[in-house]
Amino acid sequence: MSHNFANRMQSVPRSFIREILKVTQDPTVISFAGGLPNPALFPSEALAEAARTVIADHGGETLQYSTTEGHPPLREWIAARYRERDGLDVSADDIMITTGSQQALDLMAKVLIDPGDTIVMESPGYLGAIQAFSMFEPKYETVNVTADGPDLDALERALAKNPKLFYAVTSFQNPSGLTYSDEKRQAVAEMLKGTDTVFAEDNPYGDLRFAGERQRPLMAYRPEKSLLLGTFSKIAAPGFRIGWVVADPDLRHKLVTAKQAADLHTSTVSQRIVHRWLEDNDLDEHIAKICDCYGTQCNAMLTAADEFFPEEVTLTRAEGGMFLWAEMPEGCSSMKLFDLAIKEKVAFVPGNPFYVDGRDANTLRLNYTNAVPETITEGMKRLGKCMKDYIASL
Repeated sequence: MSHNFANRMQSVPRSFIREILKVTQDPTVISFAGGLPNPALFPSEALAEAARTVIADHGGETLQYSTTEGHPPLREWIAARYRERDGLDVSADDIMITTGSQQALDLMAKVLIDPGDTIVMESPGYLGAIQAFSMFEPKYETVNVTADGPDLDALERALAKNPKLFYAVTSFQNPSGLTYSDEKRQAVAEMLKGTDTVFAEDNPYGDLRFAGERQRPLMAYRPEKSLLLGTFSKIAAPGFRIGWVVADPDLRHKLVTAKQAADLHTSTVSQRIVHRWLEDNDLDEHIAKICDCYGTQCNAMLTAADEFFPEEVTLTRAEGGMFLWAEMPEGCSSMKLFDLAIKEKVAFVPGNPFYVDGRDANTLRLNYTNAVPETITEGMKRLGKCMKDYIASL
C-alpha cells in the first residue's frame, strides 16, 4: 500500500536500538545493547506502597486530568534538589514535567527548529536526540567529544555559524560514557555567553556516579537561554516515563503550548506515585545502592576487556553512567563485527547511528548495567574473540 507521507519522514532514522532488541529476545544472547537500568534495583515494594497510598488517600485527584506543567509538589521537590545540591536559582515555576526526557527532546525540537536551521551535536551523539531532531530537518554541525568534554576549537567554529541549538549530554555521555570537566563546562559557558544559541543540557545519568567528584550542571555557569533535562527513569523506574525540563519563562511557555498539543499532560498517576515515593524514602540512599552495583558491573566489563579484547581496541574509562565506548582500528566496521558477534550470541550497538553522517563506524557502545558480572565476563570473552578474528581477517 502506498501512502503520501510528509517529506520530513524521509530523513528520520528508525531507532537502531529498538531494532537490535528484537534480536536479543533470544535468552541465550548476552546483550550489551540496550540502555536498560538493572531491574533488580527498581524500588518495587516502596513504589507499590506509594501507589496504594495515593490511590487510597487521593483517588479522585490522582485519576483525574491535571495541569500541563505537572504536579506542583513534584516540581517543587525537583527544584529544591537543584537549589540544595547545585546552587541553581530554580523554582517550581521553572519546571515542566514531561513524558520521559525523550518527550522533552521532541517538544524542544518543535519549539526551536525550522527546516534548514543549524544545530550543534556532539560526535558521537545520543541517537534518541538525533532521531527527535531529524524530524524537523535541521542542518547539523558536529563537535567531537574528547576525554574531558567537547573539542573547544571545533565548538568555536560551530558557534560562529549562529546555530539555533547546541545539545549535549554533559555527564557520562550516551554513548561514550565521557564527562565534561568543570574547566570545560566553564569554557563552554563562556563561549555561549552573548550568543543567541540555546544550550540544551541533557542529564539523565548525572546521579549515577560511582567514582570521582560530582560536577554542577553547565546551566550553573550560563543560565540564560539554557534548558536542563532530567528524568526519574534511571534512578526510580523507566516505566513511569517521568522526566522534566528546566527553562526560562519564554522557552517554558512555548514548551507548555507544544505539550498541550501533544498529550495535554504527563500521567497524573505516575507523577503522584513518584512524588509519594520520594517523600517517604531516602533517594540518596537508594542512589548509593545503584552506584555501588553499577560500579561493580563497570569494573567487571573493564577487567574483562583488558583480558579478552585485542590490544588495538581502546575503551573509555567511565566514572559513572551506563555505557563504555570501544574503538577498533581504522578501516574496521562495527556492523560487520555485529554480524559475527550475534552468531556467537553476544550483542552490542554498532557506532553508526550515533553519528549524523551515517558513517560505517569502527566504534561500538557497550552497556554494563543489565547483566551480572559473571555474565559480563562471558559476554566480553565472546566479543573479544570475535574482534580478534575480525581484525585478523582484514
